[in-house]
Amino acid sequence: MPSRSSSSLSHRLGLIALALFALLAAAGCTAFARAVKEGDQFTTQHQWAQAEAAYQRALAVDPRDSEVLLKLRAMRKQWSGEVLQQARAVHEQGDLAGATPLLVRALQLDSESEPARALLTQTLDARVAVAQKALTEERLQDARAELDAVLAVDPEHAAARKGVDAVKVAWARRWFTTAQRLEEEGKLGNALLAYVRADQEKVGATPARERAEAVRRKLQDEVAFLVVAAPAEDKAEAPDVVQRLSPGRLSALLPQEVPIRVITTEAPKDHEGVRLGLALERVMPVKSVEQSQRTQKYLVTNKAVPNPRRSQLETALLEQERKLEEVERKLGGVLRDYLRKQDELVQAREVANRCRERERKACVTALAECGRAVGQGKPGQVPPECNPARCNSQCEQEEGALAQRTSAAQELERRLESAQESAELQRREVQRGRDGFYREPLTVEEPVYSEYPYDVELHRLAITASVTERLVDLAKGAVPSPRTEDYAAHHEDASNRAYDKVGVLADPVQLRSEAELRVEAGDKAMTSIAARVKERFDIYRQRRVEDARRGMVRPSAEDVVETAVRALLLTADAPPEDILLPLAKARGLENPQAIFGD
Repeated sequence: MPSRSSSSLSHRLGLIALALFALLAAAGCTAFARAVKEGDQFTTQHQWAQAEAAYQRALAVDPRDSEVLLKLRAMRKQWSGEVLQQARAVHEQGDLAGATPLLVRALQLDSESEPARALLTQTLDARVAVAQKALTEERLQDARAELDAVLAVDPEHAAARKGVDAVKVAWARRWFTTAQRLEEEGKLGNALLAYVRADQEKVGATPARERAEAVRRKLQDEVAFLVVAAPAEDKAEAPDVVQRLSPGRLSALLPQEVPIRVITTEAPKDHEGVRLGLALERVMPVKSVEQSQRTQKYLVTNKAVPNPRRSQLETALLEQERKLEEVERKLGGVLRDYLRKQDELVQAREVANRCRERERKACVTALAECGRAVGQGKPGQVPPECNPARCNSQCEQEEGALAQRTSAAQELERRLESAQESAELQRREVQRGRDGFYREPLTVEEPVYSEYPYDVELHRLAITASVTERLVDLAKGAVPSPRTEDYAAHHEDASNRAYDKVGVLADPVQLRSEAELRVEAGDKAMTSIAARVKERFDIYRQRRVEDARRGMVRPSAEDVVETAVRALLLTADAPPEDILLPLAKARGLENPQAIFGD
């Protein structure tokens, strides 16, 4: 009977699964057929977008259905033909820009449509012709827009690429002409940006790069910070030091990216700069020798000393032995507790066994009495002697005490095993300590050192150059206040004789020559003077930069451009971004660094 019911249940589940599968298949087929039917209806109504969406839904159910693929392709060809007719109508009206996207769409729908391809080629060629006409009429922006639109459709269109080059050349020539006009008007900053823009439009189409370099030099000469430096006055009669204070050395130490000019002639009137006067007051060499002593430690002999390692091992061994005593003491306490608990457990087990025996005898007696009473009684009656309560358990207290003592004994047994393991491990540690202690030798060899003093000579050579500097602004013309500073170059070296017995090597004195130190002192003086000149230049160009920043609210204005370009040339080593980028954006420069000739 159970086997028949289980087989019936299995058969019923199989039928349900088959029905669900058939239902899902029917639902899929229904969705597929509905999508194909909608696609056919939309195609008949020339609703191409809805038809394509319906066919795509059908292909989502069965992507390999050849009939739907053929219908979709045929629908797209019809759609492409309709778009082509619209494109022809727009093309006949002369709207080439409107016909181009329609033709591109027609080819997207039907890539094999030769009429659409031919008309697109004709349209692109016509747009190139329009661009060439606009180029002839100097409408460069319109020409470039047409050519860019053609290249967006066909990046390899030869006539369009050639036309773009022609537009670039025309832009370059226009910017070059504008730059020449600005240069003739004296607006050199605007002319420089126009030359740079012409060169970026088409390199080599005009001599814009050469003219930009010439205008850049003119602007640098105009804003240059002049340093009028006369030859240094040699009061110390030290030509080698004075030679390091020459104007040429000063020019080499100043930054080369910015327009700082060191000249020896008279500066133009009211030009920014400083006048520098130098005088070498004295050059004083100081040479000294100091006597001192150093000590060298050397090995004398070896001697036997008590082994310190043995003492350490002995101390460690004593600690391990004391620890072992403590562990064994704890082990003894745990063992005593365990034995006492075992005695209590034995007593509790005996009490429980005696109680169980009494309980068993009482139950046997009750069963015997029940049997006799049943034999003597009437049928169908249960005598009082057969009461089940007479065989109930009467040793619950003894059983509980036995279980409690058993649990306590087991816990003490675990503690005893743990204490025994600890004691065994500690005995091993003690044995290892004894082995290490007895293997260590009683004495070891210790080296005996001594110190040997020897004489050392410390040689020092210092050159101090005193230079007086007069630095005054050209525009103010005030009487300069002299500034005298000492610039020192020094070197020192120690020497000693050799003492081979104690391992001291000979070290001869190796001082730098006096001529080298004199040159170094002169270089230090000129480096310090160049730093102070650079500070004056920084003050000047910061003033120019602040003037340029105030005009950045309208960076395309010609007067603002003039001020900003001059400020940028003064900050060519680190041009401020808040001036360079707005200026380049206003003039359409792709590479702002080209302003500096980079």
